[in-house]
Amino acid sequence: MSESPHTAMTMPTARQSGCPFDPPKELTEAREQSPISRLTFADGHQGWLVTGYDLTRSILADPRFSSRKELMVHHPMIDYGDVEVPPAPPGEFLLMDEPRHGRYRKPLVGKFTVRRMRQLTERVEQITADHLDAMERAGTTADLVTAFAKPVPAMVICELLGVPYEDRDFFQEHIDNFLGGEVSDEVLIASYLAVQRYLAELVAAKRANPTDDVLSDLLDSDLTDEELKGMALILLSAGFDTTANMLALGTFALLQNPEQLAALRADPTLVDQAVEELLRYLSVVKQFYRVALEDVEVGGRIITAGTMVILGLNTANRDPERFPDPHRLDLRRQDGGHLAFSHGIHQCLGQQLARVEMRVAFPALLNRFPTLRLAVPAEEVALRPEIADVYGVKSLPVTWS
Repeated sequence: MSESPHTAMTMPTARQSGCPFDPPKELTEAREQSPISRLTFADGHQGWLVTGYDLTRSILADPRFSSRKELMVHHPMIDYGDVEVPPAPPGEFLLMDEPRHGRYRKPLVGKFTVRRMRQLTERVEQITADHLDAMERAGTTADLVTAFAKPVPAMVICELLGVPYEDRDFFQEHIDNFLGGEVSDEVLIASYLAVQRYLAELVAAKRANPTDDVLSDLLDSDLTDEELKGMALILLSAGFDTTANMLALGTFALLQNPEQLAALRADPTLVDQAVEELLRYLSVVKQFYRVALEDVEVGGRIITAGTMVILGLNTANRDPERFPDPHRLDLRRQDGGHLAFSHGIHQCLGQQLARVEMRVAFPALLNRFPTLRLAVPAEEVALRPEIADVYGVKSLPVTWS
């Protein structure tokens, strides 16, 4: 306890050149020093960075750490100044604690069970095949992001929520603005408001004419239209962007690891393990923020009430104390328990849907195009910036013959 803590001065703004799948080296080095480090936020606030697996998992399950939006007044890379952060709007339950969080999550749990998501497999297979057909008809090159990785989960989540698929370009663009880390605050706010207006109209349309979808199913509850709008926003953005980036970045990782790619092609039964390993290895949702509600001892350090903590999922999932040889992509890895879908009350509601989509999409893509390869040098693949909430590639030019 008397030993001074390791200090990571600021959050890194880029990954090491030639290592697009690894966490920034500064975070890996911090983990090598200690699973918990002091961190200076952009506005000078002194917080903590947790990089170890066990500590990250324990904090995610600890109600003494809050997810409430109005407490997130500091950002590791952006100085908010004196701007007051409002509470999360009704329905946007990812940025809430109990009991508000449970009011919105509980009605959804039964709609995203393993059984219900597996029942969607045949439809996911058809959507996947349709997009692979379109790629094949268009020639022997494609941007995998726009041709496959984005439209497959977009169509699935549209059908599940009852969003007209012809509106996909609208919400894809705006969700990219939310989570891509490359637009001004003005553009981000405009996109958020545009999606809110769209979803308000959609909820009103479902009230007038319910259809067979998750949003319509929720109309029988005591949830207000404002709450349903917020819930739809969370489901739409989370159900689209994370899976889209896993499909694109995951394909990139497989193409850069030909032995693992060959193993997956040779053994179709490997797909479940492969999906879990790609989730661990890539950790596209890189980190979560929490605020201590009281003084809490973590890893021999006292985190005082009101202090912000960054939980590094990407380093936790590369912790050598939990995963042997953690920086190696190993599709036969037996070590489960990754934190890619978080842990505790905020564990990803749609994780089974994401698994179904990936279990279908990766083998289908690789089987359809046995000679699939990058169409540009790996170092020219455009990556999302480190400030993005969800990591991934902006485009992935591929070719086949």
